[in-house]
Amino acid sequence: MNKGLVSVLAAALLLGQAHAQEKVTLTVAVFPSLDSSIKAILPAWQKKYPNVTINMQAQQYADHHNAMTTALATGQGLPDVMAIEVGYVAKFAEGQGLEDLNKAPYNAAAAKKLFTPFTIAQATSSDGRFIAMPTDIGPGTFFYRKDVLDKAGVNPVNMQRSWESYIAAGKTIKAKTGAYLVNTAASVYGIIIRTNLKPGEGIYFDKGNNLLVGPDNARFVRAFTLSKQIRDAGLDAKVGEWTNEWYDAFKKGTVATQFSGAWLQGALQNWMAPDTKGLWRVQNLPERSFASWGGTFYGIPSKAKNKGWAWEFIKFMTMNQSAQIAAFEDNGAFPALVSAQKDKVFSEPVDFLGGQKARVLWRDAAAKTQPIDVNKYDSVADQIVQTELTNVLEKGKDIKQALSDARAQILRRAR
Repeated sequence: MNKGLVSVLAAALLLGQAHAQEKVTLTVAVFPSLDSSIKAILPAWQKKYPNVTINMQAQQYADHHNAMTTALATGQGLPDVMAIEVGYVAKFAEGQGLEDLNKAPYNAAAAKKLFTPFTIAQATSSDGRFIAMPTDIGPGTFFYRKDVLDKAGVNPVNMQRSWESYIAAGKTIKAKTGAYLVNTAASVYGIIIRTNLKPGEGIYFDKGNNLLVGPDNARFVRAFTLSKQIRDAGLDAKVGEWTNEWYDAFKKGTVATQFSGAWLQGALQNWMAPDTKGLWRVQNLPERSFASWGGTFYGIPSKAKNKGWAWEFIKFMTMNQSAQIAAFEDNGAFPALVSAQKDKVFSEPVDFLGGQKARVLWRDAAAKTQPIDVNKYDSVADQIVQTELTNVLEKGKDIKQALSDARAQILRRAR
């Protein structure tokens, strides 16, 4: 029997099992704001599949990924559908606990062209397995408080020209308004290491698994140096993300700019700082840079009980334009599906951003964002480098020494 016929038969068997069942409970493990996205499409799902109940298990970001790591390692407590944030997708891809969606009965290879190109590389393992379908992306965005910049007499366009001009503007903002330039100097580091990568480079490793972190890597040296300049000038509020202090800074306008994914607009509007409607604007990152900032995928554990319905659910969430737009309108989850990005809603002004047509800017930024190779040790490298950056910012450690120490630690862990 040839491979093509086997694939067809396998697909028919899986889908036949899915549609033949009378009553099914499909367990979907997620984290915010995916839970909100799913709630937004539930009526449409239930109308199409009234016999399939979605049992949504939502935990906070870190708790969810820790639980999924344990479940994949032990084979216990696995959901039918697993949400994976881009920061973990490489780690999960290098394990063997998730279905390869390239293979029958999924045959997802043909669907890859439907999505923003860089997402496919993110979900592909080093041996070519495609372990998760992209549902949303995070085009990197420069958010700024227009009222604060106006008070300081700062032109936001000048802040885009270079990181040096961004820092210079921050000094003016601080002197004239008292507002900090950014929540933490580390956020500038986070952009610089993700931009201007050479072909075949990931953030921390290249496609040959060679470590890029070190005192001789200009990208990391510059990221550390500019972050330290911001800290030394007293321009950052020293406030971590996802903290009450961060939310308060947004509400009170004590931080003038923020780098994040486009999804932050939905969070600001819906729950972080809804009373700041009309005060924010967005533009592209400094130095004509483009970067992915977050993004989410859905995978199927190899030991899942309802793989057929899991695949139907994933297709519904990722390849259904109406579902992608519903999630976008609900919480700002920027569609990974290219056709959804062409919906008329993208040409509409965003009231929260003072009527700015920001979605067109985000769509263009997504199209210009290059794929970044992922590595199973990315999360390990990120943790180590972040620790060394903290040593530089808070303890005055020499930058080259910090990067040298980071390199040694990563090589030891990866070995």
